[in-house]
Amino acid sequence: MLANFFKLQENQTTFRTEILAGLTTFLTMAYIIFVQPAVLSTDFYGNPTGLNFNAVLLATCIASAAASIFMGLYAQYPIALAPGMGENFFFVSVILALSSLGFQNAWQVALGIVFYSGILFLLLSIFKVRAAIIDAVSPSMRNGIAVGIGLFIAFIGLRNGGIVIGKTGTLLGINTQILSPDVAVFFFGLLLTAVLRVRRIRGAILFGILGSAILALFLGQIKLPPSLFGLPSFSQSAFLKMDLFNALNWSCLPFIIIFTFMAVFDTVGTLIGVAEQAGFIKNNHLPRADKVLVVDSAASVLGAGLGTSTVTAYIESVTGVEYGGRTGLTSITAGLLFILALFFCPLVGMIANYPPITAPALIIVGAMMIQNVSKIKWTDYDECIPAFLTMIGIPMMYSIADGLAFGLITYPLIKFLSGKGKDVRWLMYVLALVLLLYFILFRSKLH
Repeated sequence: MLANFFKLQENQTTFRTEILAGLTTFLTMAYIIFVQPAVLSTDFYGNPTGLNFNAVLLATCIASAAASIFMGLYAQYPIALAPGMGENFFFVSVILALSSLGFQNAWQVALGIVFYSGILFLLLSIFKVRAAIIDAVSPSMRNGIAVGIGLFIAFIGLRNGGIVIGKTGTLLGINTQILSPDVAVFFFGLLLTAVLRVRRIRGAILFGILGSAILALFLGQIKLPPSLFGLPSFSQSAFLKMDLFNALNWSCLPFIIIFTFMAVFDTVGTLIGVAEQAGFIKNNHLPRADKVLVVDSAASVLGAGLGTSTVTAYIESVTGVEYGGRTGLTSITAGLLFILALFFCPLVGMIANYPPITAPALIIVGAMMIQNVSKIKWTDYDECIPAFLTMIGIPMMYSIADGLAFGLITYPLIKFLSGKGKDVRWLMYVLALVLLLYFILFRSKLH
């Protein structure tokens, strides 16, 4: 029955290959189980966001499992989904911005924003107008955004690892306590993860996290919980806690738009990457592409309802494809393993609550995202300058939202004033105007 449903023979694969490919995909993206609760439960300054650690862990595993299984059954592609790196940090940026604007329940409003962005993405997918969004932003700007987020994530990793600290009289500096246990755990994890990546070991990031955890245990920085097994408390769940009413406030509109843009670009980029690797594209056409986008957008709606940031397709799915995965059975396997991970909640909490353990994962993910810098048209100044402003704006402003808005406002302005206004799609002018109004009307209220 499985062979007929997933057309294993037609796709030149076997049940065993699909299962092992799903395991491979899961191992390469399982770091999100440790990273996501740590990112969403505390802001960039180490303060609580309001989201409970166990609630995020529960939402992350259930949303990843449901979305990946839905992808396997409906779109039948070997693409697994989970909360996206980049979107999760932007989510925290939005919480900080909303708090400064006076929202008392900022994290709930932020979940409402993610919910509405998912609905918008779903409508764009159903009515097949996503091409207008994709074409509106130039490839250089899209890649500049990815690089900027990668730099920001890597910077957070350096800070969490105890390498970069604030200095009196300067913006930043290196930690002089270079022999501290925190730094030792960080450097060990970073070197282990990097070497495993170089040697193309599947699950390098996950193994790096586990290796750092073992060293942290040996150094006495963390302690084993009474039991390694146990489910997160469902009483702490953030299920349906999003604030849909306040998320419709005009000050939230730019965030909804940006979340939607990020989701569209992430999904399309991942879809193209996996499809090219697996050889799914025929005559420049990818069968069932619309189904993939529907699954991805529906996953974000589900993720917001469960209590986590934007759920999206993972480029790490390529590892399962490289192993031989060709059908939805691969993504279903990865989804079921996310359910299994829920039973190790105490172990996840022990690891994720000590930042130096997960900090190397942020560095490596940042390095993967920065690769997009080679795709920017550096010889075209009207393309590369706005992309560069976005790249440096995100980490320097310590805000994905502000850095992204900075780039998206300057892009059409530079084009228009350079006599190339016709090269810019009307949607970009509308977006720039919305973001400019956001800065004038709302950003000035932030402190």
